Amino acid sequence: MSTPHSSSVSDAAAPVASAWPRGPLLGFDTETTGVDPSGDRLVTAALVWRAAPQADGVRPQSVTTWLADPGVEIPEAASAIHGVTTERARAEGRPVTEVLAEVSEHLVAAMTAGTPVVVFNASYDLTLMEAELARHGLPTMRSRLGRELGPIADPLVLDRAVDRYRRGKRRLGDLCEVYGVRVDEALHTAEVDVAATLDVLEALASVYPQISELGPDELVAFQARAHRAWAESFNEWLARQAPSRTPAQTAWPLPDSPMR
Repeated sequence: MSTPHSSSVSDAAAPVASAWPRGPLLGFDTETTGVDPSGDRLVTAALVWRAAPQADGVRPQSVTTWLADPGVEIPEAASAIHGVTTERARAEGRPVTEVLAEVSEHLVAAMTAGTPVVVFNASYDLTLMEAELARHGLPTMRSRLGRELGPIADPLVLDRAVDRYRRGKRRLGDLCEVYGVRVDEALHTAEVDVAATLDVLEALASVYPQISELGPDELVAFQARAHRAWAESFNEWLARQAPSRTPAQTAWPLPDSPMR
């Protein structure tokens, strides 16, 4: 996995534009050892900084990726999804503490500046980051900010909010189809997923312009309310139809309970 110099990502620490879905934005995604954000480990991370359109319509963009050695075995099921084996991570990956420190520095810089951090299913990736930082004795992003994380834009939560009753799944690939986003490469590499997430956000905001009217300070609160409404409704359905399944977490973007 290529690792360009990361100074360009710091350009995300610029004031948010009034029509914020047009940029500047900082997209973020991870690939990990499993599906438990509180217990699993970081394997890859990608940040895509996308500027507002220039006069000629060009959207300057820079991509930074990291490959980490998570310090544990990567299960075959996880490797089958993102393509990184334990052997490759150990041979090519950097110490996970270095990767966590660098990635979190960029995320905190963007949030401090009011630049929206765009993450598909943000509760997973951000919970994982905070849990990993705490696990390795590094300052969490919340502790560095001195407040809750944000601004954050999650196309999954926003899509549920504006088109709650649409049938079908809402994975990233599904939303690419719904909003006409073309992806030339297979999803499930972090940098491809980030670019697709940014494209989905822009297309979604074009279809539902009320999203653009949310200010950075309103963005997290709106999504938190929308996610709670969805989760409570989903949990009611689970109680009737599949009571053995784990209920959805109602808090967004991070869980109510302390991370282990």
